[in-house]
Amino acid sequence: MVDLRENEVKDAVFEKIDFLAREAFELNCFLAENPELSGKEYLACEKICALLESHGITVERAFAGIPTAFRGTVCEAPDSGINIGIIAEYDALPEIGHACGHCASGSLSLLAALALHECADLVPANIDIIGTPDEEATGKKIEMAEAGLFDKYDFVIMIHMDSKNKAEMKLLALSAFHYNFRGQPAHASACPWAGKNALNGAMLMIHGFDMMRQHLKPTTRVHGIIIRGGEASNIVPEYASAEYTFRSPDSRYLAQVVKLLHDCAKGAAMATQTSVEIVKYAPSLDSMKPNPAGTAMLEEIFAAQGLPVFKGEDENIGSSDIGNVSFRCAAFHPTISISDEDIPCHTREFAAKMKEKDIERVISAGTRIICEMAVRSVYEPERLEAIRRDFRK
Repeated sequence: MVDLRENEVKDAVFEKIDFLAREAFELNCFLAENPELSGKEYLACEKICALLESHGITVERAFAGIPTAFRGTVCEAPDSGINIGIIAEYDALPEIGHACGHCASGSLSLLAALALHECADLVPANIDIIGTPDEEATGKKIEMAEAGLFDKYDFVIMIHMDSKNKAEMKLLALSAFHYNFRGQPAHASACPWAGKNALNGAMLMIHGFDMMRQHLKPTTRVHGIIIRGGEASNIVPEYASAEYTFRSPDSRYLAQVVKLLHDCAKGAAMATQTSVEIVKYAPSLDSMKPNPAGTAMLEEIFAAQGLPVFKGEDENIGSSDIGNVSFRCAAFHPTISISDEDIPCHTREFAAKMKEKDIERVISAGTRIICEMAVRSVYEPERLEAIRRDFRK
């Protein structure tokens, strides 16, 4: 049964959101105008930490030894036994800035923290905001998860910008490698027979990958580029390198696929009398562990706010380091639509939307979702226990 005080507490928190919203809107504008690449979010991190501290929230900078990470103590209630983490992202992409919308998602996480802190006496729970940099590149949440920094939480939550409202984000597991081929240089006209063509090895591997696609499950993704193919057309290439990323909704199946594709690379090297070095150049990302109880609660919250949730056959769209977190504690990564138009993420058009007036509406709505999730978890203990139970499965 829902505690009769729940709606009163929710209304009080929502009132604080409206009162504090201007600070979040200004933060979004600042981040959108000053995009910083992964791992170099010094301005963003300092700006967010300063805002938190200005409202009396204790902040630990350089959290986990990561210069642009932080953790802020939003609410403290040691006897409650409830532990919630609000995740903030704030890195941008090369050339196209905040085309993933982290300026807005980070700002709404900040706003949720401020509003809940103002109502801490009404929300008896331990709530932190955790700044997690470098999502777009190496994924610092992986390092933080492996260090056990999320293990204490019943759940963590953030909201990502998207073209659709989704209560559940289905992420792909990811593995990424460089395939470095080495051969023997020679004059390409005078004595090509004296050379061993490293580029031929890389090209044969790529053809092998393409032939392998027909035998992979349709949800598998194989994509890459040649990052070095030789120095001059009249020299048999001594060195060639290709960068490839592999993805699948199932981490275990992806491990099988990676082995098959590594065999393609080794076979290509053997066939061209070259050698290949396989280097993992980024941490592996896990798929997202589902939590039906939490997803059901989020669907109710979206509906209560009049936000229609996309329910179609949605493809797995990408990968994120929050997948790794989802295997350490329940993790939620819903998305909120930024526009009636279908604007793809990682485009200049998406980045431009972050600077338009309407993004303020999106930030406010996303903040309400996070705050209502926290309030419900406190006042509907059976729902929180269901989330815990789903995570333990």
